[in-house]
Amino acid sequence: MKHMRVAAVAAFAILMLSTSAVFADDTFEADANAALKQLYLDTPAAKMIGDKAKAVLVFPNIVKAGFIVGAHYGEGVLLENGKLVAHYNSVAASYGLQAGVQSFGYAMFLMTDKALQYLDRSDGWELGVGPSIVVVDLGKAKSLTTTTLKDDVYAFIFDQKGLMAGLGLQGSKITKLDK
Repeated sequence: MKHMRVAAVAAFAILMLSTSAVFADDTFEADANAALKQLYLDTPAAKMIGDKAKAVLVFPNIVKAGFIVGAHYGEGVLLENGKLVAHYNSVAASYGLQAGVQSFGYAMFLMTDKALQYLDRSDGWELGVGPSIVVVDLGKAKSLTTTTLKDDVYAFIFDQKGLMAGLGLQGSKITKLDK
């Protein structure tokens, strides 16, 4: 049990050191718009989905670190019609066979009023709870068309850097910030 506590403290320390720039920098909207623009250039299906979405929740820089016990943190923005609506954070904890440090971004395209209302009225949004979310990989992106879009939320993970290996249990929560 002592090893678990040491691993948890080490993962938290690595995560806090890695995200210190996130806390000091208030350019979330510019970073989110730049990340979304690059995602659209790299993945045309994301642009097609973005044109149909009610809103887009963009987390341009999530940092994940762990050794047995892990965590991730990042801040992002909700954009409706290209305009900033609110700030959010994404926090996750995990446990299992894992080690490393990684950064990545992700964008969640909210396609329905139901998904947008759920985000607005819930006290944070736990992935795996609420509207259906489809994580889009390159293979799935090639088969998407405007007529095959049926789900509430489509998520794209992008700009992965670092090395994080392992498997384990993870819970992630997205919460609106008072900014």
